[in-house]
Amino acid sequence: MSPMLQTTELEKRFGGLIATRALSLRVERGARHALIGPNGAGKTTVINLLSGVLTPSNGRIVFDGEDITTRRAHQRVRRGIARSFQINQLFAELTPIETLGLAVTERLGAGAQFWSRLGKKAVAAEIAELVERFHLTDVIDTRTATLPYGKQRLLELALAIACRPRLLLLDEPAAGVPDSERAELLAAIKALPADVTVLLIEHDMDLVFGFADRISVLVNGTLFVEGTPEEVARDPRVKAVYLGEAFDG
Repeated sequence: MSPMLQTTELEKRFGGLIATRALSLRVERGARHALIGPNGAGKTTVINLLSGVLTPSNGRIVFDGEDITTRRAHQRVRRGIARSFQINQLFAELTPIETLGLAVTERLGAGAQFWSRLGKKAVAAEIAELVERFHLTDVIDTRTATLPYGKQRLLELALAIACRPRLLLLDEPAAGVPDSERAELLAAIKALPADVTVLLIEHDMDLVFGFADRISVLVNGTLFVEGTPEEVARDPRVKAVYLGEAFDG
Protein backbone atom coordinates (compact mmCIF):
# COMPACT_ATOMS: atom_id res chain seq x y z
CA MET A 1 0.00 0.00 0.00
CA SER A 2 1.29 3.46 -0.86
CA PRO A 3 2.10 5.83 2.01
CA MET A 4 -0.21 8.68 2.98
CA LEU A 5 2.59 11.18 2.39
CA GLN A 6 5.93 10.98 0.63
CA THR A 7 8.53 13.58 -0.26
CA THR A 8 11.38 13.05 -2.71
CA GLU A 9 14.56 15.15 -2.67
CA LEU A 10 12.60 18.03 -1.14
CA GLU A 11 14.55 21.26 -0.92
CA LYS A 12 13.84 24.84 0.12
CA ARG A 13 16.32 27.66 -0.42
CA PHE A 14 16.06 31.20 0.95
CA GLY A 15 18.72 32.98 -1.05
CA GLY A 16 21.99 31.33 -0.04
CA LEU A 17 20.42 29.50 2.90
CA ILE A 18 19.26 25.94 2.35
CA ALA A 19 16.60 25.27 5.00
CA THR A 20 15.65 21.81 3.72
CA ARG A 21 17.90 19.69 1.54
CA ALA A 22 17.28 16.44 -0.33
CA LEU A 23 14.59 15.39 2.15
CA SER A 24 12.94 12.08 1.31
CA LEU A 25 10.33 11.38 3.96
CA ARG A 26 7.68 8.65 4.06
CA VAL A 27 4.64 8.80 6.39
CA GLU A 28 2.49 5.67 6.44
CA ARG A 29 -1.30 5.68 6.57
CA GLY A 30 -2.61 6.00 10.12
CA ALA A 31 0.88 6.66 11.48
CA ARG A 32 1.80 8.71 14.51
CA HIS A 33 4.99 10.13 13.08
CA ALA A 34 7.18 12.70 14.86
CA LEU A 35 9.72 15.01 13.26
CA ILE A 36 12.27 16.21 15.80
CA GLY A 37 15.60 18.01 15.76
CA PRO A 38 17.51 20.95 17.22
CA ASN A 39 16.39 24.54 16.69
CA GLY A 40 17.08 25.64 13.14
CA ALA A 41 16.94 22.09 11.77
CA GLY A 42 14.22 23.06 9.27
CA LYS A 43 11.23 21.34 10.90
CA THR A 44 8.72 24.18 10.51
CA THR A 45 9.96 24.76 6.96
CA VAL A 46 9.02 21.15 6.22
CA ILE A 47 5.51 21.66 7.64
CA ASN A 48 5.15 24.85 5.61
CA LEU A 49 6.19 22.99 2.46
CA LEU A 50 3.79 20.13 3.12
CA SER A 51 0.86 22.45 3.86
CA GLY A 52 1.47 24.73 0.87
CA VAL A 53 2.52 27.83 2.79
CA LEU A 54 5.89 27.59 1.01
CA THR A 55 6.73 26.38 -2.49
CA PRO A 56 9.65 23.93 -2.80
CA SER A 57 12.78 25.02 -4.61
CA ASN A 58 13.20 21.42 -5.73
CA GLY A 59 11.72 17.98 -5.19
CA ARG A 60 8.23 16.45 -5.03
CA ILE A 61 5.43 16.02 -2.50
CA VAL A 62 2.96 13.18 -3.05
CA PHE A 63 -0.17 12.92 -0.89
CA ASP A 64 -2.32 9.80 -1.11
CA GLY A 65 -0.86 8.98 -4.53
CA GLU A 66 -1.32 12.51 -5.97
CA ASP A 67 1.51 14.90 -6.73
CA ILE A 68 0.58 18.08 -4.82
CA THR A 69 3.94 19.86 -5.15
CA THR A 70 2.38 22.85 -6.91
CA ARG A 71 -1.00 22.80 -5.17
CA ARG A 72 -1.90 25.86 -3.10
CA ALA A 73 -2.65 25.69 0.63
CA HIS A 74 -6.46 25.84 0.27
CA GLN A 75 -6.36 23.11 -2.37
CA ARG A 76 -4.45 20.85 0.02
CA VAL A 77 -7.00 21.49 2.76
CA ARG A 78 -9.75 20.37 0.39
CA ARG A 79 -7.78 17.22 -0.37
CA GLY A 80 -7.54 16.37 3.32
CA ILE A 81 -4.50 18.10 4.83
CA ALA A 82 -4.95 20.23 7.95
CA ARG A 83 -2.37 21.83 10.22
CA SER A 84 -1.76 23.73 13.43
CA PHE A 85 0.77 26.54 13.96
CA GLN A 86 3.44 27.27 16.58
CA ILE A 87 1.49 30.44 17.33
CA ASN A 88 -2.22 29.81 16.99
CA GLN A 89 -4.18 31.40 14.16
CA LEU A 90 -7.59 31.48 15.84
CA PHE A 91 -10.34 34.08 15.48
CA ALA A 92 -9.79 36.10 18.66
CA GLU A 93 -13.25 37.70 18.76
CA LEU A 94 -15.25 34.51 18.15
CA THR A 95 -16.25 31.94 20.75
CA PRO A 96 -15.32 28.26 20.37
CA ILE A 97 -18.82 27.36 19.25
CA GLU A 98 -18.75 30.09 16.60
CA THR A 99 -15.26 29.09 15.46
CA LEU A 100 -16.19 25.44 15.08
CA GLY A 101 -19.50 26.35 13.46
CA LEU A 102 -17.67 28.41 10.86
CA ALA A 103 -15.27 25.52 10.13
CA VAL A 104 -18.03 22.92 9.83
CA THR A 105 -20.28 25.03 7.61
CA GLU A 106 -17.35 26.05 5.41
CA ARG A 107 -16.45 22.37 4.94
CA LEU A 108 -20.06 21.70 3.93
CA GLY A 109 -19.88 24.48 1.35
CA ALA A 110 -22.23 26.74 3.27
CA GLY A 111 -19.84 29.25 4.80
CA ALA A 112 -21.91 32.16 3.49
CA GLN A 113 -24.89 30.87 5.50
CA PHE A 114 -22.81 30.33 8.63
CA TRP A 115 -25.23 31.80 11.18
CA SER A 116 -28.36 30.22 9.72
CA ARG A 117 -26.72 26.78 9.52
CA LEU A 118 -25.61 26.71 13.17
CA GLY A 119 -29.08 25.61 14.24
CA LYS A 120 -29.22 22.73 11.77
CA LYS A 121 -29.36 19.40 13.56
CA ALA A 122 -26.40 17.75 11.82
CA VAL A 123 -24.19 20.82 12.19
CA ALA A 124 -25.13 21.28 15.86
CA ALA A 125 -24.46 17.61 16.59
CA GLU A 126 -20.99 17.75 15.00
CA ILE A 127 -20.08 20.90 16.92
CA ALA A 128 -21.30 19.35 20.17
CA GLU A 129 -19.18 16.24 19.55
CA LEU A 130 -16.06 18.35 18.90
CA VAL A 131 -16.68 20.50 21.97
CA GLU A 132 -16.95 17.43 24.17
CA ARG A 133 -14.03 15.54 22.62
CA PHE A 134 -11.66 18.48 23.07
CA HIS A 135 -12.81 19.47 26.57
CA LEU A 136 -14.29 22.83 25.57
CA THR A 137 -17.74 22.41 27.13
CA ASP A 138 -17.02 24.86 29.95
CA VAL A 139 -15.84 27.64 27.58
CA ILE A 140 -18.10 27.34 24.53
CA ASP A 141 -19.42 30.89 24.87
CA THR A 142 -16.15 32.51 25.98
CA ARG A 143 -14.36 34.87 23.59
CA THR A 144 -11.31 33.03 22.25
CA ALA A 145 -8.91 35.87 23.09
CA THR A 146 -9.68 35.43 26.80
CA LEU A 147 -9.34 31.63 26.93
CA PRO A 148 -6.47 30.03 28.88
CA TYR A 149 -3.70 29.15 26.44
CA GLY A 150 -4.21 25.42 26.90
CA LYS A 151 -7.86 25.82 25.88
CA GLN A 152 -6.80 27.82 22.83
CA ARG A 153 -4.56 24.93 21.80
CA LEU A 154 -7.44 22.49 22.31
CA LEU A 155 -9.66 24.70 20.17
CA GLU A 156 -7.01 24.73 17.45
CA LEU A 157 -6.98 20.92 17.47
CA ALA A 158 -10.77 20.82 17.33
CA LEU A 159 -10.73 23.29 14.44
CA ALA A 160 -8.29 21.10 12.51
CA ILE A 161 -10.39 17.97 13.07
CA ALA A 162 -13.52 19.87 12.00
CA CYS A 163 -11.95 19.99 8.53
CA ARG A 164 -12.14 16.15 8.46
CA PRO A 165 -8.46 15.75 7.52
CA ARG A 166 -6.80 12.57 6.41
CA LEU A 167 -3.40 14.07 7.33
CA LEU A 168 -2.90 16.38 10.32
CA LEU A 169 0.32 18.39 10.65
CA LEU A 170 0.96 19.55 14.22
CA ASP A 171 3.64 22.23 14.68
CA GLU A 172 4.67 22.24 18.35
CA PRO A 173 1.14 21.97 19.80
CA ALA A 174 2.40 21.99 23.40
CA ALA A 175 4.57 25.11 22.98
CA GLY A 176 3.77 27.78 25.54
CA VAL A 177 1.14 25.70 27.37
CA PRO A 178 1.53 25.97 31.18
CA ASP A 179 2.31 22.78 33.09
CA SER A 180 -1.10 22.95 34.79
CA GLU A 181 -2.85 22.68 31.40
CA ARG A 182 -0.55 20.23 29.62
CA ALA A 183 -2.10 16.96 30.78
CA GLU A 184 -5.47 17.78 29.20
CA LEU A 185 -3.81 18.82 25.93
CA LEU A 186 -1.57 15.75 25.75
CA ALA A 187 -4.52 13.47 26.40
CA ALA A 188 -6.45 15.11 23.53
CA ILE A 189 -3.50 14.67 21.16
CA LYS A 190 -3.11 11.01 22.07
CA ALA A 191 -6.86 10.50 21.53
CA LEU A 192 -6.92 11.92 17.99
CA PRO A 193 -8.97 9.74 15.61
CA ALA A 194 -7.10 6.59 14.55
CA ASP A 195 -8.00 7.11 10.88
CA VAL A 196 -6.18 10.47 10.80
CA THR A 197 -2.50 10.24 9.94
CA VAL A 198 -0.49 12.60 12.17
CA LEU A 199 2.89 14.22 11.56
CA LEU A 200 4.02 15.98 14.74
CA ILE A 201 6.78 18.49 15.41
CA GLU A 202 7.48 18.87 19.11
CA HIS A 203 10.29 19.60 21.58
CA ASP A 204 8.48 17.93 24.49
CA MET A 205 10.15 14.51 24.48
CA ASP A 206 7.58 13.05 26.88
CA LEU A 207 4.91 13.82 24.28
CA VAL A 208 7.02 12.62 21.36
CA PHE A 209 8.02 9.29 22.88
CA GLY A 210 4.58 8.71 24.35
CA PHE A 211 2.78 9.45 21.08
CA ALA A 212 4.89 8.49 18.08
CA ASP A 213 5.26 5.08 16.52
CA ARG A 214 7.97 6.42 14.21
CA ILE A 215 10.42 9.28 14.60
CA SER A 216 12.48 11.14 12.00
CA VAL A 217 15.36 13.29 13.22
CA LEU A 218 16.16 16.35 11.13
CA VAL A 219 19.56 18.07 11.35
CA ASN A 220 20.61 20.98 9.13
CA GLY A 221 17.60 20.43 6.90
CA THR A 222 18.33 16.81 6.10
CA LEU A 223 17.16 13.47 7.43
CA PHE A 224 19.70 12.35 10.03
CA VAL A 225 18.19 9.25 11.67
CA GLU A 226 14.82 7.52 11.42
CA GLY A 227 13.27 4.62 13.30
CA THR A 228 10.99 3.52 16.10
CA PRO A 229 11.06 5.53 19.33
CA GLU A 230 13.19 2.81 20.93
CA GLU A 231 15.70 2.83 18.07
CA VAL A 232 15.98 6.63 18.07
CA ALA A 233 16.35 6.81 21.85
CA ARG A 234 19.21 4.30 21.76
CA ASP A 235 21.05 5.89 18.85
CA PRO A 236 24.21 7.60 20.17
CA ARG A 237 24.30 10.01 17.22
CA VAL A 238 20.87 11.38 18.09
CA LYS A 239 21.79 11.79 21.72
CA ALA A 240 24.94 13.64 20.72
CA VAL A 241 23.27 16.16 18.40
CA TYR A 242 19.87 16.60 19.99
CA LEU A 243 18.42 14.57 22.81
CA GLY A 244 21.24 14.97 25.34
CA GLU A 245 19.75 15.54 28.75
CA ALA A 246 16.23 15.99 27.33
CA PHE A 247 15.83 12.23 27.27
CA ASP A 248 17.63 9.85 29.53
CA GLY A 249 16.48 6.64 27.77
